[in-house]
Order: sequence, then structure tokens, then C-alpha cells
Amino acid sequence: AYIAGFLLGVLYCIKLIKGKKKRPNKKDIDELLTWIILGVVLGGRFGYVFFYNADYYLSHPLQILKVWEGGLASHGGGIGILIGMWLYCRKTKESWLWLFDRLIVVVPFASFMIRFGNLMNSEIIGEPTNVPWAFVFHQVDELPRHPTQLYEAIFYFFLFVLFYWIWKKKSNDFGKGFMFGLFCVLMFGFRFGMEFMKENQEAFEASLPINMGQILSIPFILVGLYMMYRSKQESKHINPSEAVASQNS
Repeated sequence: AYIAGFLLGVLYCIKLIKGKKKRPNKKDIDELLTWIILGVVLGGRFGYVFFYNADYYLSHPLQILKVWEGGLASHGGGIGILIGMWLYCRKTKESWLWLFDRLIVVVPFASFMIRFGNLMNSEIIGEPTNVPWAFVFHQVDELPRHPTQLYEAIFYFFLFVLFYWIWKKKSNDFGKGFMFGLFCVLMFGFRFGMEFMKENQEAFEASLPINMGQILSIPFILVGLYMMYRSKQESKHINPSEAVASQNS
């Protein structure tokens, strides 16, 4: 699911990244994709290691390498992408906001695919419920539960359609960074709410006022709100023709 979502998203994302002026070039795009892949895999793995099971992995460091045994955190993958993009932009002198506003259009599609993988693996299950559409995850127990993976998958597909429409029809109405900020608010705001319907992934979360997924979502939401505010403030100081040129350049 990771690979399928990533590859299908990349095919479309390349068109968005190039833009009308065909920048960056193919070599730069290949390098960008390398940084993104490394960011997703390493960030997701180390995010799980340090956010959810640090004591165990610090005591058994070689187990960190066994990614085939599971353990990838989406928040860690998000942080990994941020770091990878920062390193890429530092080298190429490209605007990281220009890239992020394009990249986030396809991120929800990759997230949609990943949540279906979680559903098939009976991972990140919901709490017991009596709703008619409840799932029984036989690998876990025989209780009917909320299919929270499916809830998230549907919402992420909706986000993909929404951001595709915004990019096609409304992107020139906003300054740089607005779409990135809106993505963070909607994506992680929904994730924060959905955590109330999920079982905790690790036992230690039971002692927390909110679980780890919610704690990790808060910084993304705050960053998103700041980026939207910053974009709106900047857009007040540029005329419409400059905004169009900025988005197309």
C-alpha cells in the first residue's frame, strides 16, 4: 500500500512540481523523490521507535532494522518528509513552500492507500461498537469494532479530491504556504478526532490524558494555522497578477 500509493502519487505530483516553467529539471526531481522516500521510510520507522516503544528499541537497537516486522508511524513519516524537503531545498535553493503546496495535493491519496493496508492487516483498530457497519477483526478478537481505518481512508480520499479541485480552481487566490497549512489543519485535525474512536496502540497510552497520536497531531495543527495566517498576511501585500505569477513560477 505504501509503494502503490507513493508511485501513483508521484506520477501526478511530477506534473504539479514542474509547473508551466518546467522546473525543477528531471535530475532535481529524481533527487527530490529520493529524499522523500528516505524521509517517509526512515521518519516513519524512527517515529514509531521513539514515540511508541523507545524503551524496548533502545534496549534492542538491532530490532530497529527489522521494518518487515511492522512499526511505521505516520507522524514520523511526516516529520521525515519535512526534513528531506528542507535538505533538498537547502541544496537546490528551491522554495520549500512552493514545493509543499504541490506535494500535499497527492499526500492524501498515499494516506488513503496506506489506511487500506492497515485495514487488511487488522492494524490501528477501532473500539468495540454495535453500529451495523462494524468490522470483526478475527486476527485480534471476535468483537465488532469501528473500522477506523476505513473512516480515515474515505476522509483522505475526500481530501485528495478537495485539494485537486483547490489547486485547479483556486490556487491563485492564496499565497504560498496556504495549501500546506490547510492540509495540516484538516489532515491532523481529523486524525486528532479519530483517535477517540481507536484502541491505543501501546499500553503506556492508557495513562495519558490523550493518546500519542493526538499529542503528535497538535504541533502539525498549530503549524498549519500559522502557515494559513502567514499566507493570508502576505497575500494582502501583493496584487492578483503577482499572485498568479508566483504560483506559476
